[in-house]
Amino acid sequence: MTWSVMSQAFGLVFDPYVLWVILASSLFGLFVGAIPGLTATMATALLVPVTFFIPPVPAVAAIVSCTAMAIFAGDIPGALLRIPGTPASAAYTDEAYAMTRKGQAETALGAGLVFSAIGGLFGTAVLIAFAPALAEVALKFSSFEYFWLVVLGLSGAVFIGAGNKLKAVVALMIGLLVSAIGLDNPGAHPRFTFGNAELTGGVSLIPVMVGMFAVSEILRYVTSMTPPVQIATQSIGNVFTGMWGLTKKYKWQLVRGSAIGTAVGIQPGAGADIASWISYASSKRFSKEPEKFGTGHVEGIIESGAANNSALAGAWVPALVFGIPGDSITAIAIGVLYMKNMNPGPTLFLNNPQNVYAIFLVFILANLIMLPLGWMAIKAAKRVLRAPQKLLMPVILLFCAVGSFAINNTVFGVLLILVFGLLAFVLEENGFPTAPAILGVVLGGMLEENFVTSMIKSDGDPTVFFTRPIAGGLAAATFLILLWPMGAALWRRARAARAA
Repeated sequence: MTWSVMSQAFGLVFDPYVLWVILASSLFGLFVGAIPGLTATMATALLVPVTFFIPPVPAVAAIVSCTAMAIFAGDIPGALLRIPGTPASAAYTDEAYAMTRKGQAETALGAGLVFSAIGGLFGTAVLIAFAPALAEVALKFSSFEYFWLVVLGLSGAVFIGAGNKLKAVVALMIGLLVSAIGLDNPGAHPRFTFGNAELTGGVSLIPVMVGMFAVSEILRYVTSMTPPVQIATQSIGNVFTGMWGLTKKYKWQLVRGSAIGTAVGIQPGAGADIASWISYASSKRFSKEPEKFGTGHVEGIIESGAANNSALAGAWVPALVFGIPGDSITAIAIGVLYMKNMNPGPTLFLNNPQNVYAIFLVFILANLIMLPLGWMAIKAAKRVLRAPQKLLMPVILLFCAVGSFAINNTVFGVLLILVFGLLAFVLEENGFPTAPAILGVVLGGMLEENFVTSMIKSDGDPTVFFTRPIAGGLAAATFLILLWPMGAALWRRARAARAA
């Protein structure tokens, strides 16, 4: 890197037109991310037609800034209404909503905003410093390694569910069962469709997520015999108050969440959604206060919020260096890069280094302006709290129905949110957490696909899952996490016996 290249990159990014594009796409990302049922991927796809008419750097800048804002904006309805705006916010929605019910909405939203920005900057620093080296490591991952990565994520379900671990596992199995519906499996065999043509395409994550979080909450409000918590009378103060203290108190959780998010983001096909779940489970597993999780504890929000934004930058590592998408967002971005003659690969760093460093600068700028723009979005969203719940709940249900209908333009999507809303209501009324079920839906397809592919490649030999170096390391980490509670209990019992 030379100073001339950096000066060119600064000139490209800090052009008034480019700055205007970044601002406009950031506001668009905040709007889309805050609407339940819409995703950061959808926001990116909607921007693609606009990029046809603008130069390369502002085109990529629009995608980067839009997705960063959309991932954060999903936290806002999650904290205020228990409806995650995007799947990446689903892991800690219950935690944030519990804080809102306790009158700590500004802390929940402030943590989501500040630590999302910090996580994004961490991922960007890794992207700038280690992109080529990390991309080479990511290319060594095959179906064997991805299988253990998914199992590692699923093993976190027992730590996500507060209270009874067995009930958390049962909820996870329900999610895995839902993920098995349809033709989208290695054998392309229709499963659990019951002759329904709509189910052959499987069950989309969005209706499941919206139904289990939003519709179940509406059902709980309708059936409750006790007066609802008057969240509407609460006001949201300064969301930045106390953030420095939280940073000092949970500095290692912040670093761990950012590192996990970046590492998961680098793996092709993983993305911010999986990074968020893995990081939240890790936060609870290694917390000194695990009993507080699920009751409105900010620790999980800090770690998981940092993870989902750092994963965005991590996903660009294989995308820029090898043209391999790290997630669905970078898959769209790669298409834009090719369209603008910025073909990903080593030649991009040689022939157009100023464009590469301009992308790096856009990442930094997007995460910095997230703070003021996110603060404005939170201030605007707090008006929702002033609406009476008897008016707010029907409007929420209407938005949920419209969002689910828009996925495939079919009424079947609306029916799905009602079914899964009722399922989640029954589960929660009987002490079963819904978060592990969502996790099962997210990871179930990847688990089966990578297992079957691996068994075909190894000619049915399961030992290959343990003999490959990276796969063996991930297997050891998985078993360590699963067996650690049992080992710790046996150790404490042995110590007590010796002391007696």
